[in-house]
Amino acid sequence: MATIVCRELGFLRILRKYPFTVLLMAACLRAVPVAGLVKVTRPYRARIASVLFRKTSPAVTQSGCPMLPLDNIWNRSVAGLAVDSRSRDYVDSIGAESPLHPDFGPGSGIPYAVSDGSEPPAFLSLGSGASESDHGTYRIPENAPIEAEGAGDAHVLILNRRDCMLYELFASVHQGPREWSAGSAAIFDLRSNHLRPEGWTSADAAGLPILPGLIRYDEVAAGHIRHALRFTARHTRRAYIWPARHFASRSTDPNLPAMGQRFRLRASYNLDGFSAQARVILSAMKEYGIMLADNGGDWFVSGAPDSRWASGLPAELRRVHGSDFEAVDVTPLMIAPDSAQARP
Repeated sequence: MATIVCRELGFLRILRKYPFTVLLMAACLRAVPVAGLVKVTRPYRARIASVLFRKTSPAVTQSGCPMLPLDNIWNRSVAGLAVDSRSRDYVDSIGAESPLHPDFGPGSGIPYAVSDGSEPPAFLSLGSGASESDHGTYRIPENAPIEAEGAGDAHVLILNRRDCMLYELFASVHQGPREWSAGSAAIFDLRSNHLRPEGWTSADAAGLPILPGLIRYDEVAAGHIRHALRFTARHTRRAYIWPARHFASRSTDPNLPAMGQRFRLRASYNLDGFSAQARVILSAMKEYGIMLADNGGDWFVSGAPDSRWASGLPAELRRVHGSDFEAVDVTPLMIAPDSAQARP
């Protein structure tokens, strides 16, 4: 374990920044090896765990923060779950013949920023979603990117790596130094399975976090995505199911999916002939599925922009159609309706 700690955190950096800690670690190891190492390295447990359990761990960002706990529903496999009884109706309502639409690329997608948490709190004025927003401290960099600035949902996503807190804004406007406005805003602790209050929205209609469901290049380059992916549909039902907390529709049509509905790519779908990047994404859709999080284009799956995405990736993914998916019932994974913690 000592080797892992030194490799992952960098021994020279530890020695330079925390000389007392190094001495204390050596003393503890000499006296009580295991207990001493565990105690001294407690502040770094998330990063160490990401190395020790790399095979089962969800994505851990370069900041060292987890993308929600290992047992969060976003990070649970749905490959073995039963097909939902209304699967065919849901797929037909979204579009059985409609192609999968990768809503990301070299210059498109939902951007996000990683902050060191040193920014002073921003002055944030909230609009129509104020009553369902978190009125806390938002540390937003002045140069935080705004999704489709001036149009669309104008999301702002900030990962505070110091505290592993995620700030997400909807309909965002940067009004001046340290001054922002948003239609709604939410704060998520990435180390917690806490759900938003029942009936509350977030920067997404479903009341869910956005960043943990994005397709990110670093995951694809590493060869695996170990979490569900965010997607949208044009028509949804006036209902939400676990882990979603909010709906965004007037229709009570039972053939329409509710917010939070999970789908997966059929296990029998043949991935031969797809590029390496596409296979990683489609494999994740088989294992972890896609979660309905907002109203939008049909089968629009979300990702972060990156110049390294292959130019032919969107066309590849559009070879997949709605009929290649099936809705699944995640109820057996639920431990408590007000928590995102899920059974294996």
